[in-house]
Amino acid sequence: MASTSDTIELSEDELREITGYAAECARRALQVFEQEHPGDARPREAIEAAEAFAGGGRRTAALRQCAWAAYKAAQEPGSPAATDAARAASHAAGAAYLHPKASPHQIKHILGAAAHAARAEELAAEENTRTAARTLTWASGHAPPAVSHVLARMPAPPAGGGRVGELIRELDAALRPTPQTAP
Repeated sequence: MASTSDTIELSEDELREITGYAAECARRALQVFEQEHPGDARPREAIEAAEAFAGGGRRTAALRQCAWAAYKAAQEPGSPAATDAARAASHAAGAAYLHPKASPHQIKHILGAAAHAARAEELAAEENTRTAARTLTWASGHAPPAVSHVLARMPAPPAGGGRVGELIRELDAALRPTPQTAP
C-alpha cells in the first residue's frame, strides 16, 4: 500500500476527465442552490469554470478563485441542502487541482462533488436516503474510466466526514476496481 507521501501518475487527460465528471455531478444539484439564492452565480460560475478546464482550458488563478467563491457561498446562511449544493460546485472546480499524491484526502477531490450533490438532493428530498442512492447510482454510471483508474492508485478513503464521508466511501466502493479488475 502506498504511503501518504508517495506520488502517483496523473495525466492531464485524466485530470480533465475527473474535473468534467465532478462538474457534471455538481450540475445535478445546482438548482437546489439557485432556488434558494437566485441572484448568487458563484456555484454556477465554479461549475462552468470546471467545464471549461475539462474541455481543454487552462488551469488558471480564475478557476481557483471560482472554487473559493463557491466555497464561500456555502459558508453563507442558507439551508443545509443549498450549502451542500454550493460545496459540490466548489469541489467541481477544485477537482482541477487534484494532486498526484497517494493520499486519502485527494479522494475528496475526485468524489467530493458527487457526494455533496447526493447529499444536497437527499436533504432537499427531506432526508430521503433513496434519493442519495439514486444520485450515487447515476454518478457511478457516468464516471469516466479515469475516475476508476486514478482511484485504483489511491489508498482507501478515510473514515469520518459525516454523511458526506459515508457517500464518498459508498461511491468509492462502487468505482474502485477490485484487484481482479484493476486496470
